[in-house]
Amino acid sequence: MSSPPPATLSTAAADVSHPAPDAPAGSTVLAAPPCVSLDPAAPAHQQPADTVSAPPPPSSTWVILGSIPRVSAAADGELPVGADLSVALAAPPRVAILTISPDVFPEPPTPRFFPFVLAADTSGLLLLQANLGIPMSREVVDRPHRQGLRWRDAASRYFVLNATTASAFHLPDPEEPILHQALLGLIASPRGDGHYMVAELQPLIGCDKATLLCFSSEVGEWVEKSVRYPLPPRPLAPICVFSHHGRLWWVDLTWGVITSDPFADEPVLGFIPFPAGKVLQCREAWGVADKYRYVGVSAGKLRFVDTYTAPRRGVPPKVSVWTLADPDSTEWTLEHEARFDDIWADESYKATGLSKKIPVLALIHPENPNVVYFFLEEHLFGVDVRDRKVVECEAYELVAPPSCFIANRFTRAWTLPRALSSVQPDRSSNT
Repeated sequence: MSSPPPATLSTAAADVSHPAPDAPAGSTVLAAPPCVSLDPAAPAHQQPADTVSAPPPPSSTWVILGSIPRVSAAADGELPVGADLSVALAAPPRVAILTISPDVFPEPPTPRFFPFVLAADTSGLLLLQANLGIPMSREVVDRPHRQGLRWRDAASRYFVLNATTASAFHLPDPEEPILHQALLGLIASPRGDGHYMVAELQPLIGCDKATLLCFSSEVGEWVEKSVRYPLPPRPLAPICVFSHHGRLWWVDLTWGVITSDPFADEPVLGFIPFPAGKVLQCREAWGVADKYRYVGVSAGKLRFVDTYTAPRRGVPPKVSVWTLADPDSTEWTLEHEARFDDIWADESYKATGLSKKIPVLALIHPENPNVVYFFLEEHLFGVDVRDRKVVECEAYELVAPPSCFIANRFTRAWTLPRALSSVQPDRSSNT
């Protein structure tokens, strides 16, 4: 793939081994008591019922989860003994912070080697990459379409975290390696039995065939599924994968979205290009597309949010929200559009005290498609695009990166399972 890995920080970024922020003000820390790691053959619903702490009555059904967790041992008081993880839930626009144990990430995190949440599923499962440093070594590559030598100084481990039971399952290494973490996704079984599948799309540019490398928790092993690749020969710039409507959706913010059902015996790939005039040239917005564009689910439909303006004069900056009315459709409908000049002129924006600068696009509200969130000057604020008004604004805290490197890859809009929905004691806003 042509894009830089989404979980790579510049060495100029703040050292993520620095102490992480405390749980956000007004947050609720949830962690199950000691429990065993998930067995790939044992669905989540078979975990002991008494391993889950009963949460307060729900008032927030979703959170903004920081993609980079902190690493802390039980001895530090951050995790219950035996727990692999905990989540400090916070009402949006605050950021929820994930903490993982050294059993998941055994090294001190650095700007290059650190854990990273690749996907947050509504089932309560999280897909995490643990990118670890290793001594430099030479590796022989001998695959049907790729032969040669390469040098390696890093090794990635992948985990499925169960936030409800506070347990982590280390995915076994497949015989054929995972090639790009931004093409690796997680989806819960449509049967609702607690099983899941992790799948990576492995295209070969210039070929009409691709591979879905799939791990099924029900089977407990990796399998390869051959699929027809419907895209023309252009390198992908993948940024994330999420589940929706029983499928995985692979996002290239310069081009469009690929979708497929990895549970199918013979999966079929579909491709939904962005609206006319929104497809960028190959390598355009290289490495920065997720500062200006976002694809996610809101109110049960796929949404494409765009603030990108090609480098040219005379085009006023604006934000537009497009909707894919049906998962089987390929036509986007423009729902809302607003110029930043109009947003800045509103009293609600003036009340935030923020500068009149183009903000970094963060996400769309998963329940209200009118509301889009932005990063600016260490604040996260929500804008009702239809009304051109700021509806929420708070200072945010992330484990990493510093604000100068912020992009929407560093947060996940996570719709919580019922077991994790929690009352937030402080939902006040600065606006």
